[in-house]
Amino acid sequence: MRGARVVQKLSSTWGFARVAPHVVPALDRAVHRLTRGKVLLSAQLLPGVVLTSTGARSGLPRRTPLACMPEGDGRGWILVGSNFGRPGHPAWSHNLLAHPDAEISWKGRDVPVTARLLTGEERAAAWQALLRFWPPYAAYQARVEREIRVFRLVRR
Repeated sequence: MRGARVVQKLSSTWGFARVAPHVVPALDRAVHRLTRGKVLLSAQLLPGVVLTSTGARSGLPRRTPLACMPEGDGRGWILVGSNFGRPGHPAWSHNLLAHPDAEISWKGRDVPVTARLLTGEERAAAWQALLRFWPPYAAYQARVEREIRVFRLVRR
């Protein structure tokens, strides 16, 4: 538990927000590819998926490793557009808004999903669950003026 607290504290810093977006996804993609979709390096701390969405402008497939909060029934996942607490929504969230049908790689399996942006009370409830799941999300939200996007993915 102590190690998790250290990682949470570290991931809440600006330094992490500057470096992680350039390092973590590249490492995740490489390890995911080398293990044929069975391992995500960042998933050693948090559950993770590789999201394959359709580019909002290009229409091309875009693969993005992301932390996720699996929902209890095993049929859904919550994704957080925190962008490591940096200004601006992450590109993958724009892609899901434009093209909600996507695919995730979850524990080595490809799963077709549909994404829905959460709003209002539904978002508020999910946000509280996310803060219990990974407290650094509070620091990320405090650093930015935008409301961090929260999506629910469900199997198609």
